[in-house]
Amino acid sequence: MNDGPADAVDVPVGYAQLWRADPGAWSTAGAAWRGLTTPVRQRADALAARIGTLRPGWSGAASTAAQRRIGDLRTDLTDVLPALVEVDQVLAEFGARLGAAKARLGAEVARAESGGLLVDRTGAVRPDPARPLGQTAPAVVDARAGIRGALTLAGAADREAAGRLAELTTAAVRGWVSVPPAWRPGPGAGPAEVSRWWAGLSAAERRWLVGREPGRIGRLDGLPAAVRDQANRLLLGDRREQLLARRLGLLHPLPAGPLEASRRVRLAAVEAALRGLDGLGERLAAGGAPRAYLLGLDPAGDGRAVVALGNPDRAASVLTYVPGMTSDLADAPAELGRAARVLQRCAALGPGEEAAAVLWLDYDAPGFLTEAAGTRQAEDAGPALHRFQDGLRAAHEGPPARQTVLGHSYGSLVVGTAARDHGLGADALVFVGSPGVGVDHAAELRMPAGQVWSSTAPDDVIRLARPPDELARRALLAGTPLGPALGVLDPHGERLWFGADPSAPDFGGRRFPSAPHGHTGYWDPDNPALDGMARIVLGR
Repeated sequence: MNDGPADAVDVPVGYAQLWRADPGAWSTAGAAWRGLTTPVRQRADALAARIGTLRPGWSGAASTAAQRRIGDLRTDLTDVLPALVEVDQVLAEFGARLGAAKARLGAEVARAESGGLLVDRTGAVRPDPARPLGQTAPAVVDARAGIRGALTLAGAADREAAGRLAELTTAAVRGWVSVPPAWRPGPGAGPAEVSRWWAGLSAAERRWLVGREPGRIGRLDGLPAAVRDQANRLLLGDRREQLLARRLGLLHPLPAGPLEASRRVRLAAVEAALRGLDGLGERLAAGGAPRAYLLGLDPAGDGRAVVALGNPDRAASVLTYVPGMTSDLADAPAELGRAARVLQRCAALGPGEEAAAVLWLDYDAPGFLTEAAGTRQAEDAGPALHRFQDGLRAAHEGPPARQTVLGHSYGSLVVGTAARDHGLGADALVFVGSPGVGVDHAAELRMPAGQVWSSTAPDDVIRLARPPDELARRALLAGTPLGPALGVLDPHGERLWFGADPSAPDFGGRRFPSAPHGHTGYWDPDNPALDGMARIVLGR
């Protein structure tokens, strides 16, 4: 970043400055600021404990004044917690945008040099004297424009980050928080209404809400991802304590029998959820790019989580990934890894393009085949997924992002059901390893023409997920001399458990290839399906 507000506005980022820039250093600095939340919270808790020790043995006006003063000090400490996370967000986002600008600069320079042009240390582009001028003159103009574009991106990121930090500096002097108006959006408020309410608040009022009502703020679709992240990170310790309390209640063995067997199963599930939560915590604490944003977390039941890699409010392309059967809090780190691999491939295919990926595990995924055989859990998830996508639209900054929603296995039924019954704020739907998406034709998903995609690996066992009546019909056909011929003519031959196969030609969608990697190998590095998913996310 430049040295001060005037420099940030008036002095552009130079070629040499961007070439030498270390985007990761800004993310590391942000993580250090976020790391201050732990000692600040510990100090606040210590003050709360001090109040507790004063009450039993000291009374009167002096005691009341002392307790009030200690309480005020504790409040002052807790008020700074959202700001510490906010500094981390600003620096991490600046590092990400700087990295995108640097990647674009590198790509432009490489393209120029491969075309026979010379780029010097100041970024000046000139023709190679060894080549005829007529062949290189247009390329020189293009190269100069590309390099200017990269520097413009870096300059815009620099100015914005400097402005956001200047606002935080002012808040540190004038006061972090102020009490907002009493009205809050009701439980049924849509993302657009939530977004309008938030836009009418001052920065200090917003920080008051994040610090004092994180449970409400952290789950409101339509609020900025950065705000939800601040609130949910403040709740992270409490969520872990809830799981630890459940674990403690299950530690004592019962007499041998069904109750003891049930206790062991529940204890194993809670311990798995704790490992999953700790895995997410490690990713949230990591200082590298892309920064993770905690958009939702609920340890109840099997556990739910919504985590973004990169800020979806600022990205030009956003993926929402919905996993399938058996997905729960224990699986969240692994599922987030799948989203990360798509994002990494996006970065390789489009250097300098800003993209984000969201793991949306905010539904009760089936835990057993008996549950996965029905549509109830997919139908129950539909309204929440619809609202989440509308929230991404409402909170996005600048030109609308290209939104892609991807469902794997039972998650594809969740996506298809939500699109069919409620509509999805998306530009493309992607299904991989699908048992059917609840419709017989792509047109029923209410998507733009040509923006429903599917891939099923040749060896994916999901191909065997046929409706019971079709299994019986196939068995009957197999027992007749004309069975093979009739099977070819069978009009139901491309039906899966939940409707038509979205990878079948007659479904009306578009297919992209997958190598034989089974039901879970679509994200393997050598699988062309990974390239396909990334290209769809980028709109290619």
